[in-house]
Amino acid sequence: MAISHMSQQEQEVVAQCEAFQIIRSTGGFRTVALTILILLILVMSGLIFIPWQQSISGIGKVSVYAPMDRPQVVEAPISSRIEHWYVREGQFVEKGQLLLSLSEIDVKYLDPIQLKRMEAQRQALLTRRDATRSRIASLQQQVAFLSQSRQVAVPSAQLKVSQARNKIMAARQGLTAAQQNATTANLNLRRIRELHQQGLRSTRDKELAEQSAIEAQTKVAQAQASLTIAMQDQGVADFDQAKVSADTAAGLNATQAAIATAHETLASTQNDLEKLAIDIENLRQRTGQRQIKAPKAGIVVRIMKVGSGETVTEGDALATLMPQSTDQAVSLLISDNDAPLVAVGRPVRLQFAGWPALQFSGWPAVAVGTFAGRVAVIDAIDDGTSRYQVWVKPDVQAIQSGKEQVWPSAQYLRPGSETIGWIMLDRVPLWFEMWRQFNAFPPTVSMEPLTDKKQGLKNGPKEDIKKPKKKA
Repeated sequence: MAISHMSQQEQEVVAQCEAFQIIRSTGGFRTVALTILILLILVMSGLIFIPWQQSISGIGKVSVYAPMDRPQVVEAPISSRIEHWYVREGQFVEKGQLLLSLSEIDVKYLDPIQLKRMEAQRQALLTRRDATRSRIASLQQQVAFLSQSRQVAVPSAQLKVSQARNKIMAARQGLTAAQQNATTANLNLRRIRELHQQGLRSTRDKELAEQSAIEAQTKVAQAQASLTIAMQDQGVADFDQAKVSADTAAGLNATQAAIATAHETLASTQNDLEKLAIDIENLRQRTGQRQIKAPKAGIVVRIMKVGSGETVTEGDALATLMPQSTDQAVSLLISDNDAPLVAVGRPVRLQFAGWPALQFSGWPAVAVGTFAGRVAVIDAIDDGTSRYQVWVKPDVQAIQSGKEQVWPSAQYLRPGSETIGWIMLDRVPLWFEMWRQFNAFPPTVSMEPLTDKKQGLKNGPKEDIKKPKKKA
């Protein structure tokens, strides 16, 4: 009713006031706007100041780092037949404990007393070798005696030759004297004949002179014969000397040839002994290979060949043995794109199959149920599929300091269990990580060695780098 008495202008003013009251902002809108602004500031601050841990992931399995403690396959050393198994699957065995026995199937080793026969052959060869050595010693002694006989016989023959030469010289001197006497006798006979013709000498003197001439001529003939005999004796002495030298040399050569033959027999016998010794040792080793023993203490995981009488060939897998060891490690496979980012000493978070875990790769500190490790080895070559194997060992320093929990024992964490690992890289701002992920860029790592400030532990052993001294 009051409005009806108002003028039209007043009514318009009142209507405008009511519209302003309707669109007037309330205090709740200001609160929402302020909240959004605060959240936006917090988000921006978080993007700038909240760190993010870059990482690369890999899938692998639990293993043993020491090669000698990894699961081993017990192989058949010889082609044979199974006699008896002395263990069962799941049984713990000590090192050297008998696992199974085998029997021969090779025709070369079927004789049950083959070793005794070979020992008898060896004894016969030893006897033959001793006899040959005795013969060599006897022949060497014979050579010594022959050498002594030669040293006596040859000078004796030479002395006989010298005597024959002296006889020749004496015979020649006798012949010369006889010839001189004969000449003198002839001259005397000629003078006596001339004097006899003149009547100055008697017939008796002439006859005596003729007799003396004949005797002198006879002595010349005798001296000539003696010279001939002496020269013949010298020839005989020369022949005897040559014969003695030849006989003694032939005896020595024959004895030395016998010694050489004996040495050859000795060498052949020794060679036969060596061959037989090798055969005997091989037979003994092969006999030992018929008994398969545990190479290390551990658990028999699986038996591949069962049943008495089953034939196996050399190299066949008989059983799998898991050695008793506390050494633990994880083998992860990463791609070739991530391999350049990994370095020895990098921290790793591991999630084992069967262990509930909650892992935030960017904030490893809030991870639950994961275990700490360190990169120990990175393969230098790939596995043939452009993947590289990374060996991870427990982070001993962090575990000993109480910052990380101990890995499960081998009773629960068995080799071959599937494992997921995150290899931690450098820390970056959260906005940088979002920008990297948005642009599909790879993670970045610094080229400097890892320090306690960056990753909590150093990246492997610190190298001693000597800086060059500055010249004055």
